[in-house]
Amino acid sequence: MSEVLQVRARLRALPAADQLAGRIADGARVSAGEAISIARAVLRGRRAELHAGADDDPDLLARARERLRPGPRRVLNGTGVVIHTNLGRAPLAAAASRAVAAAAEGYADLELDLRHGRRSHRDAHVRHLLRELTDAEDGLAVNNAAGAALLAVAALAGGGRAVVVSRGHLVEIGGGFRVPDVIAQSGARLVEVGTTNRTRRADYERALYAEREHAPVVLRVHQSNFRAVGFVEDVAIEQLCEIGVPVIDDIGSGALTELPVLTDEPPARRSVEAGAALTCFSGDKLLGGPQAGILIGRAEAIEACRRHPLARALRIGRLPLAALVATLALHRDPAQARRAIPALAMLDIPAELLEQRAARLAHATGGEVVESVARVGGGALPLLALPGPAVALEATRPDRLAAALRAGEPPLIPRIHDGRVLIDPRTLAEDELALATDVIRRAVLATHSDSEAAQAERADRSTAVTPPSAPPAGS
Repeated sequence: MSEVLQVRARLRALPAADQLAGRIADGARVSAGEAISIARAVLRGRRAELHAGADDDPDLLARARERLRPGPRRVLNGTGVVIHTNLGRAPLAAAASRAVAAAAEGYADLELDLRHGRRSHRDAHVRHLLRELTDAEDGLAVNNAAGAALLAVAALAGGGRAVVVSRGHLVEIGGGFRVPDVIAQSGARLVEVGTTNRTRRADYERALYAEREHAPVVLRVHQSNFRAVGFVEDVAIEQLCEIGVPVIDDIGSGALTELPVLTDEPPARRSVEAGAALTCFSGDKLLGGPQAGILIGRAEAIEACRRHPLARALRIGRLPLAALVATLALHRDPAQARRAIPALAMLDIPAELLEQRAARLAHATGGEVVESVARVGGGALPLLALPGPAVALEATRPDRLAAALRAGEPPLIPRIHDGRVLIDPRTLAEDELALATDVIRRAVLATHSDSEAAQAERADRSTAVTPPSAPPAGS
């Protein structure tokens, strides 16, 4: 049979949409309309695969039911990476989660001044907190940190003005996000100074003098996910602000609360005190909140950002705004922030508590407590190692056990190191240990059963009776 005829035969063998919809709805809480929509989508995808030459035999019902799962799904983070970009970066504090739920019910006073009954700005909900926490003259929030950097450069240097940047700050961060591309999109003109490893104040001053007729701006970018070491030199934010032109300071992770492990991260308050026109940072990294980009600084610079056309395109939604307000409120009390904001609590957790968690998890799952190293993640403090215990799970096929853990309910995300599957208790909350234990037990049992079945199958093949050969002629 020709390939074309084979494809046609396989297409004819597909179930009808209403037939698949009936199987989807059987035992599931789904309306008839939802079931038929899902069935049509699954069949449409399968037809495309067959036309492209697929020769597998997938479970279409399983595919359909997978579409019923709401997403994004909650997962358990056993990787030891505190701010894990693939897992949503910083987990929200309980207060932030409650604020999101409250803001999601019905309508909200997102852009309404309840006192005077007139329209207001949505950043009115955060500006007083940002002022209070950083001593900035004003502040606003947009939908992410890349947007904050783009808006800052566009508002202060758009229209062809010069943006002076050290070559050591022309970095690329996750997802191919490059500083030169941001400057190009903003409408500003990039002026590079210094070298990759050494830039001095005099380098900036020469470039600023040459561009003095074009109202230049200085952009300083924190090297979030790498560090240059050795024969290096850079200019401190205080020295840059003394030169006499507006300075935009992109500090990356946004440390508001001081912790011993965060001493190498630039604090937002330092940039404000130095006199930066604008300081921008993330809401979902060391701040410990939702995805957001935060801008603080001088009143006239923030107002320029607020009035820029990009501000509307980059504005933050009401649910992340509610989470951000609740998170910022927790930072009013640094001791409370270290306890209540999960990312900070994970970074500040006592060693003895980590050891207790690891011992409990190992005892309950048959694992072994081993020494390991966790990471901050999210582009923050890339050289910082966080030593501590982890639970090692032995497996003939570590990749299969890891896959079984990811297939759990809820999924548990481990890491594989030296041929063993590791679960790091640092990134598991106290109330997640029981869930993790149950997922590990089920995954170990499933992979053990699969291994036994495979061994039995191999044994059956090796002991199969071979027919005797014909006797020699004349016997």
